[in-house]
Amino acid sequence: MFRTSVALAALLAAATMTTPMSASAQENPAAPTEAEVEALDLWLEEVHGDRALAWVEEHNQQSLGVLQGDPRYQVLYDEALEILQATDRIPSPGFTPGGHIDNFWQDANHVRGIWRRTTLDSYQSGDTQWETILDIDALAEAEGENWVYKGASCLPPDERYCLISLSDGGRDAVTVREFDSVERRFVGGGFVIPESKSDLTWIDRDTLLVGTDWGGDGDMTDSGYPNTVRVLRRGQALDQAQEIFRGQTTDVSSSSYTLRNADGELQATLINRGITFYEGQTFLVNEDLSTTQLPMPTRSSIRGFLHGRILFETNEDWTAPSGQSFASGDLIAWNLNALRADPATAVPELVLHPGERDAIEGVTLTRNELVVALFENVRGSVYVLRPQEGVAEWSRTRLDLPENVTVGLGSADSESDRLFVNVSGYLNPNSLWLADAATGAVEQVRSLPARFDASGMIVEQFQAASADGTLIPYFVVHRQDMPLDGSNPTLLYGYGGFQNSLLPGYSGTVGRLWLSRGGVYVIANTRGGGEFGPRWHQAALQENRQRAHEDFQAVALDLLARNITSQPHLGVMGGSQGGLFMGAMLTQRPDLINAAVIQVPLFDMLRFHRLLAGASWIAEYGNPDIPEQRAWIEAYSPYQNLRAGQPYPEVFIHTSTADDRVHPGHARRAAARLEELGYPVLYFENTDGGHAAGANLLHTARRIALEYTYLSRRLMDTPAQE
Repeated sequence: MFRTSVALAALLAAATMTTPMSASAQENPAAPTEAEVEALDLWLEEVHGDRALAWVEEHNQQSLGVLQGDPRYQVLYDEALEILQATDRIPSPGFTPGGHIDNFWQDANHVRGIWRRTTLDSYQSGDTQWETILDIDALAEAEGENWVYKGASCLPPDERYCLISLSDGGRDAVTVREFDSVERRFVGGGFVIPESKSDLTWIDRDTLLVGTDWGGDGDMTDSGYPNTVRVLRRGQALDQAQEIFRGQTTDVSSSSYTLRNADGELQATLINRGITFYEGQTFLVNEDLSTTQLPMPTRSSIRGFLHGRILFETNEDWTAPSGQSFASGDLIAWNLNALRADPATAVPELVLHPGERDAIEGVTLTRNELVVALFENVRGSVYVLRPQEGVAEWSRTRLDLPENVTVGLGSADSESDRLFVNVSGYLNPNSLWLADAATGAVEQVRSLPARFDASGMIVEQFQAASADGTLIPYFVVHRQDMPLDGSNPTLLYGYGGFQNSLLPGYSGTVGRLWLSRGGVYVIANTRGGGEFGPRWHQAALQENRQRAHEDFQAVALDLLARNITSQPHLGVMGGSQGGLFMGAMLTQRPDLINAAVIQVPLFDMLRFHRLLAGASWIAEYGNPDIPEQRAWIEAYSPYQNLRAGQPYPEVFIHTSTADDRVHPGHARRAAARLEELGYPVLYFENTDGGHAAGANLLHTARRIALEYTYLSRRLMDTPAQE
């Protein structure tokens, strides 16, 4: 089913910003008071303020002059753009009814992109014939708007009518308009939701559940997401929509979704009250539009609906109303009708209990089958799971796919048991497989040509002991003949939050622009991520956040101890939450590194909850307004821990003016504070792009080229830059 989420999710996913292949604080002099610093630079938080934009323009010119003036930049840019715009990329396929395949595509001729359609037979052929459904470049030109496509949500079962989300410049906030995918036009007098961080769910052809900014007090949460769910019927003005649910403004969000059978028939309508980023309540919408709370675990997520069963994953140890006990990370099935009749006697079923070093990374449903991507010690497998009479746990059958790689579940067909599976590794170009979950048959249908010469390169997995003794796995991608003399330019990538896993994957740009030039690429699987399930994430929450920073530092120390690299040749990179990671490395262990790429970062952790979506992340970090929690946050907050007289390398910080998730003020004030303390800084701010810092492939190629020009200057030049 073709559907790119218009989701509420405020996830600080590495995928938005990353290019995946996807010690304790030092003693320092006292910092200036918060009031002193805020008085100095809070004007930089005025996103479109004249003074702030003048500062941005000045820094952009200076930084672009340095980096684009380097003779390597243009070569790196051309290579990145060639890879990004290559016409032999694998078009990401989405099953749609009637044997069709949909795809959203960008290239040199379609900078903003086209939504297009073909048949499965044509897609599998060597000469796919596409039909354009919606041309975003043409739409933007015709309407004089800076449209960035953010996805479509189409009404089952025929998926003719779709809600198209269009962003101005790449922001999370979107304008939503009803579109007829058969007539290939916007519906006259159809549903239109003005720009907002909205949540929308189809009920039927003439009815939506809508969460948006209605303009009233309390309609949006403190995090900037919808706080109410209302029924909007065709022909009604927005102010006529009927409210059926309201959360608290201190919540993260209120959202809705439906459970449908394989024929697209509505079985239940649910509302999620997101109390925190990880905790919530699930409500069933009754026929009279009242709501009834379901006894779901507070920390859980619904993964689908199959054969009358709600499938959900619990992220906490949980005892069901019937008395059964389940462990954090378990996948569970609960009969919907039994749950409706009497939650106290409805007996949940254990579907899958992952092992200690396992994690569920994906769940999808075909017409009749449940398919799970299970990662075992950060290596992926795909299983088909089925209930067993009289056995506690469902049976599982492994699909015969390549091993020791990353597997990603793609689109599944609701009209059959077919699904697409993506397979890749650090040195293995992406391949696309068509699987039949009922029979177990698999066949490779597409493969990506190699974007760099990987001959003579290998991938190794090591472990580093963190400060508390926990073993932290990490991958090293390098030439097999790499000398162990500390001379290798090494890029260490990390994220470390929000249960986001860094999994092996192919990146032509990392391979061509870094590995092929003699660089070493390292990915740290620190706590805070999801590589080993919920417990691995929860081990670095709130008061334990410093553990994740120590994990990352432990990997750096291990690289040095193995003589893979040395301080003049070691650089780090991370975005969003990973940008906070880089800030902590900079302020806590600058002695270990000679470069830091800090992408769309969180940086001032005493103000994060006051800016844009920041309040939604209190469950991850804690609340700076509570003295006890402020103390542990302030101890690692990069902004508050910047000091004069430290061995900070010249850093490269970049963000986007259009980022309405992580406020660009974080990046701006980080650069300004470093400069005020006398350190050299390279700073770039793209006007478009949102949290991805790039609205199209041209922007992305520029960002990548700037990053690797900077890294080459710092880590590859001889001698390394001081």
